Amino acid sequence: MKVVIQLTKDEEAKALPILLRHSVGTILQNRTYVVSAEAASELRRSGIQFTEISRESNAPSLEGAGSGERV
Repeated sequence: MKVVIQLTKDEEAKALPILLRHSVGTILQNRTYVVSAEAASELRRSGIQFTEISRESNAPSLEGAGSGERV
């Protein structure tokens, strides 16, 4: 599962070594990162504070279901 997080400038400096070790994440603008749930958990365990913006949903997709089919 992927998690979108945002860090402050100070927290980002502390988080980068952990992120580089634990995640093949994506870096977006404004210190926003898309990381694995494991990496987010590791940041929390390390005492790094961040704002969780979004979490990938595990809800089933309707993709491939035909019109009128029960899902």
